[in-house]
Amino acid sequence: MTSSNASLTFVGIDVAKAHLDVAVRSAASTRWRVSYDDVGVADLVARLHALAPTLVVLEATGGDETPVATALALAGLPVAVINPR
Repeated sequence: MTSSNASLTFVGIDVAKAHLDVAVRSAASTRWRVSYDDVGVADLVARLHALAPTLVVLEATGGDETPVATALALAGLPVAVINPR
């Protein structure tokens, strides 16, 4: 990354029925997995707040993404649900 975008942090979340795979693109990129339940989503929200992401992106998966997208939005995180087509 160049110095002009070194402070930008982007997060992609792959939504599955049992878990969420999280990929962070920043100066210190990382990946992790949380369970897709209340505890896992609360952990995700806390970890993302600490990162202060520029944008969190989730793929539209027929509605499975709605609870986590809603939780992120209610927590004040910048979230977008995108259509993969």
